[in-house]
Amino acid sequence: MKVALGGTFDPIHDGHRKLFEHAFELGDVTVGLTSDELAGRTRDEPRPVRPFEARLTDLEAELANFADESGREFDVRRLTEPTGIATEPRFDVLIVSPETEAGGRQINELREENGDDPLEIEVVDHVRAEDGDIISSTRVVRGEIDEHGNVTPGRDGRPMEAGHDD
Repeated sequence: MKVALGGTFDPIHDGHRKLFEHAFELGDVTVGLTSDELAGRTRDEPRPVRPFEARLTDLEAELANFADESGREFDVRRLTEPTGIATEPRFDVLIVSPETEAGGRQINELREENGDDPLEIEVVDHVRAEDGDIISSTRVVRGEIDEHGNVTPGRDGRPMEAGHDD
């Protein structure tokens, strides 16, 4: 099977790793990595995003681990539009998170308009941090949690007591 998924992946965290793991279980994987311009347009809230080349280097290193373990191949392509690579007829499956599922349905509508078969959409649930909230790149960048969802001392919503560093 040919599997597609996309995102900004900055920084990569355990929620992303769950998406990658599921994708590599299904087949060879093509990841669309948002261009610098698209990354700025698709953020729910403004925050810094590292340049494409830096994100690409980290993403390829991460994907190589999954490819080695699964025996599957991968490719990374630059995304310049939100619908990205998934409108191409060569793909069978689209991996999405709960908040991007609607976008996956929109991609299938575009595919059907183009006379292509719809993709099987696989929704991968969020990974929760130790505080119960979802792990997200924004939370990692803010310093609330690390890439594995561990709460950063003093950033768990509780004020630090004087003389203690939690």
